[in-house]
Amino acid sequence: MPVLARFYGIIIRMYFLQSEHNPPHIHAIYNDDVAAIDFMTGDVLEGHLPPKAMNMVKEWLSIHKDTLKEIWETQEFKALPPLE
Repeated sequence: MPVLARFYGIIIRMYFLQSEHNPPHIHAIYNDDVAAIDFMTGDVLEGHLPPKAMNMVKEWLSIHKDTLKEIWETQEFKALPPLE
């Protein structure tokens, strides 16, 4: 699972088997916590992140939503800038 970005101890990854992993989502990992998050809606599909980490992930998602959609649709990996 490629790493799209890393920031503040959070790792953002995406699987590239969309037909088996819908709806479009990313996996956010922070320490021992993992959450699958729909990047179009911001809804947590599975798992949990601490509130502060989740807020940072949602902010990052709002910045990169269009690019994430493009990556999901084309399955062409692109590293994305971290949240600063």
